[in-house]
Amino acid sequence: MKSALAFAIALVVALGFAAVPVQAASWNSGSSDTTDEKDSKYGEAKKLIDAGDFAAAVPLLEEVVAANPKNADAYNYLGYSQRKSGNQAAALVNYQKALALQPEHRGANEYLGELYLEMGQPDKAKERLKVLDGACFFGCDEHRELKEAINAYMAKAGG
Repeated sequence: MKSALAFAIALVVALGFAAVPVQAASWNSGSSDTTDEKDSKYGEAKKLIDAGDFAAAVPLLEEVVAANPKNADAYNYLGYSQRKSGNQAAALVNYQKALALQPEHRGANEYLGELYLEMGQPDKAKERLKVLDGACFFGCDEHRELKEAINAYMAKAGG
């Protein structure tokens, strides 16, 4: 009888632990988790990016990374804004800075892969996809979107 009671208690405890929600780690979101969303310049830059005004977002994000040079998210968005504004060289530098801080940053890996496709370097884009394979345990939008971009590029290139 005691062993049945001990088993029941152990089962309840085990089930209780299984039901405890687990907080997602920052790497799981692709975020460096160093960006204060309430930072006015960062928040304003994100609004500009969402509105498609990439050129206006660039100087705000340059201020954010100057104030916090360990902010992988801001470097990623800076690179994205620069790329969308036509400055591929600057975008490349800032994606690489984001990845130096956080090698599995999902957004930076996706966007750098897309930049490589724009630059006619699909093999380098495929390298970013491999990084996302490891960073996205159960799949993620960044992996799917880069894979689709690579497939479209290859279909257009005839390879």
